[in-house]
Amino acid sequence: MQPESVAEAAEILRSAQRVVAFTGAGVSAESGVPTFRGAGGLWEGHPVEELASPRGFYADPVKVWRFYEERRRNLANVKPNPAHRVLAGWQERFPQYAVVTQNVDGLHQAAGARGVLELHGSIWRMRCLGCGREREERTVPLPRVPPLCSECGAMERPGVVWFGEFLPEVVMAAAFAAIEGCEVLVVVGTSAVVYPAAGFVEVAATAGAKVIEVNPEASSMAHFADVALRGPAGELLPLVDARLAEI
Repeated sequence: MQPESVAEAAEILRSAQRVVAFTGAGVSAESGVPTFRGAGGLWEGHPVEELASPRGFYADPVKVWRFYEERRRNLANVKPNPAHRVLAGWQERFPQYAVVTQNVDGLHQAAGARGVLELHGSIWRMRCLGCGREREERTVPLPRVPPLCSECGAMERPGVVWFGEFLPEVVMAAAFAAIEGCEVLVVVGTSAVVYPAAGFVEVAATAGAKVIEVNPEASSMAHFADVALRGPAGELLPLVDARLAEI
């Protein structure tokens, strides 16, 4: 329990109009989302970087799709935790609010969050290599691997950002705009070491925003934090939310 830090975080948020939540793998880990890296960073003896890459996909699309089908099966019954629900509920509290996430699991949306800015795409999205059509697909398991586009018949790939690919420009632009203009940035469950997303905390702090970090351990961006909440987000964010609800 960190009553002083919880109260301080709630006080910072109480008068805010423009808030951004920036989340990473830590918030999903509390829901039991397994890491996609097995022992030694391998899956069936293959380096994950080899599978989660354009080169790996074109070399063996069936193997890559099998890897992603396993991840989709592991996520199929995972539910949002209290941290996801609090962050979704804040869209009704703050006039300008955005959730920016590095996660691909869709748990923010499952908790009710709208317009989530997914920096690394979504494991539930398919992208056609022929016509470029994107669609959501939550059928588990897929009827065939690899799936084929119903419009043009070309092969579809997972709608995630792979190693060696750029983050989506439109999403990145929207994320930077929200973060540059926010009054408070709430950083939840991310080590903040991967760029360009890692630069978000510095961008917000430099622009004058207050930074609240919610993480079991200090991240590489912890020195920018005005308030640090050390522990599980699923326990701490509901405490902050309860203090916000007090008159």
